[in-house]
Amino acid sequence: MLKFWDARQPNPVAQIQLPERVYDLDVSDSLMVVACAGRHILTYNVQGQPQEHERKESPLKFQSRCVAAFPDNTGYAVGSVEGRVGIQYVTKVPGKESFAFKCHRDGNNVYAVNHIAFHKGYGTFSTVGADGIVNFWDKDNKQRLKGFPAIHRTITCAQFNAQGNMFAYASSYDWSKGSSQHAPNTPNEIFVHHVQDEEIKPKGKKSGYR
Repeated sequence: MLKFWDARQPNPVAQIQLPERVYDLDVSDSLMVVACAGRHILTYNVQGQPQEHERKESPLKFQSRCVAAFPDNTGYAVGSVEGRVGIQYVTKVPGKESFAFKCHRDGNNVYAVNHIAFHKGYGTFSTVGADGIVNFWDKDNKQRLKGFPAIHRTITCAQFNAQGNMFAYASSYDWSKGSSQHAPNTPNEIFVHHVQDEEIKPKGKKSGYR
């Protein structure tokens, strides 16, 4: 179930039956994106009474892990357990097409993309993964802007602050290797990175991700 709440009331103001369990959702202005089990991706217009805009299958072949709406509300990014991100447009943008790319991989080792966060000012975004690496990306120019050194622990979530000059990310076990690999004594940590403009600002157009 997808439920909408007004904190002044004890009951949901609206609720929608979804096709499967919810793994993640995100909202940007009037656009809500919901990633469900079974690779279902649903988008809603939540301006006023919530209305379903589109229901489709994820462009990625394996289980969805995270989803994030573009700051300009024209589409969303979805990450999966296979170390891929799909860039999908729900509104036609001249010169822009949906695509997918590989990330959070090391040779034959494939790591889950655990979280995607957009920079509200530039529209660029971060991905964090089970490989313990943070990357900054420019989807419009199909370019990686910055790769952080691996911290050798799983990174589970991350976010830019409202001004976009600080970036926080958290390390804890993500259960991607099951309970047998859980080490209870491993600390849960939060890191804060002061973002430099040259790290997150789009550069010149490149031919592809690298």
